[in-house]
Amino acid sequence: MNNKPQEASDKESFRDHLSTLDEQGKRRWIYPKKPSGFYTKWRYRVNFFLLAFLFAGPFIRIGGEPLLMLNVIERKFVLFGKIFWPQDFFILVIVVLSFLVFIILFTVVYGRIFCGWICPQTIFMEGVFRRIEYWIEGDWKQQMQLNKAPMSREKLLKKGSKHILFFAISFTIANTFLAYIIGSRELIDIISSPPSEHLAGLAAITVFSAVFYGVFAFFREQVCTNVCPYGRLQGVLLDRQSVVVAYDRVRGEPRGKFRKNEDRTEVGKGDCIDCMQCVHVCPTGIDIRNGTQLECVNCTACIDACDHMMEAVNLPKGLIRYTSEEQIESRKPFKFSMRAKAYSILLIALVSVSAILIATRGEIELNVLRTPGVRYQIQDDGKISNLYNYKLINKSNRALVLQLQSPDESIEVKMVGGQPSVEANTLAQGAFFLAAPPEMFDLGRAKAEIIVVDEDGRRLDRVKVKISGPL
Repeated sequence: MNNKPQEASDKESFRDHLSTLDEQGKRRWIYPKKPSGFYTKWRYRVNFFLLAFLFAGPFIRIGGEPLLMLNVIERKFVLFGKIFWPQDFFILVIVVLSFLVFIILFTVVYGRIFCGWICPQTIFMEGVFRRIEYWIEGDWKQQMQLNKAPMSREKLLKKGSKHILFFAISFTIANTFLAYIIGSRELIDIISSPPSEHLAGLAAITVFSAVFYGVFAFFREQVCTNVCPYGRLQGVLLDRQSVVVAYDRVRGEPRGKFRKNEDRTEVGKGDCIDCMQCVHVCPTGIDIRNGTQLECVNCTACIDACDHMMEAVNLPKGLIRYTSEEQIESRKPFKFSMRAKAYSILLIALVSVSAILIATRGEIELNVLRTPGVRYQIQDDGKISNLYNYKLINKSNRALVLQLQSPDESIEVKMVGGQPSVEANTLAQGAFFLAAPPEMFDLGRAKAEIIVVDEDGRRLDRVKVKISGPL
């Protein structure tokens, strides 16, 4: 009887179920071994930098405005100290598109580096919460023993202190995200005020803190495998030329246990000594030797673990490394694919357009609309006037005294209530009459232009309007 199809099916059986589920479909708790090594050190450094930036971000101000604020309630968005209103929404759309294409490009070329090095879920889970767990409960085997042990004073103390710290950090994260929505000053005002004045806000923060706590204390890697769509998208985005964390099966197979002073090539063994260290350190519980899997977040823990074992048995490092399927099989150097080049061109174009739009965005935006239901009027001097409503949006951080004028001296602008004065980051609105001589009209229509001028005579914005008159 031929057993080869059955053996091949057994080798691929890992694709039929998640690594975090047992045969009965129940959750299998992952106890990853504490990683160490070159990549782990650099990941912790990147984590520290990004965490410092995240928590300091709401308090960093450029020109009096926060570095980043996404105030959906007031429809006010701040990016690098520049305020964006709903009228600037198209700029934000282009920036978001650039970011999405950036992620797609890096996935196509460099796999899931975003997941392993930049994703907030990975940074908080592996860089903060998991490290606290190692500090309080010990490494993976100590954690397993502690969970299996009956309740005792030591277990209660360790578990209690860990979960108190977890919730405290979750509460801090929730408040930080709130600061990105309402601003750091408003958050400080809320914190310094009596809780009775902000019961609804306190309830919302408590709920969000509980959500963060539940995610990092219990849900953990399930976010990456069951909730986040990005892991499932990699099946579409990755190809054989994408650089991922991969096991060199050409060099490693057939795997076998290491024996001292053994020449592995003579006995027909590959460099993989089947020590399982790459599996023990994996935070999602997979075996990287089975190939690319949706659970893999490219955290590089398996690379460090494998390199350590290769050094211990005097074999070359890099059995697990950043590489591509094509490089593993062909041993050719890395090259950009046509798809990666196309994404790069699109990304450069989007980033360039975003930068130009942000750089050239004016301080003032003028919107003019002819007052509905009001007919034209003929003045004593024969000029024909229309009534208009205007809105002036001040996008700068300073108050401005403005004037509405026409560059055509024959057209007269008469303000209703005087010239507008607009406070910083506010909106001013009013009305004005626009009068033009009858010879400018053609078939009952005349074209005109309104400019906004500040106290120094600078032109800040201009709008073209039409004046209606007799046929």
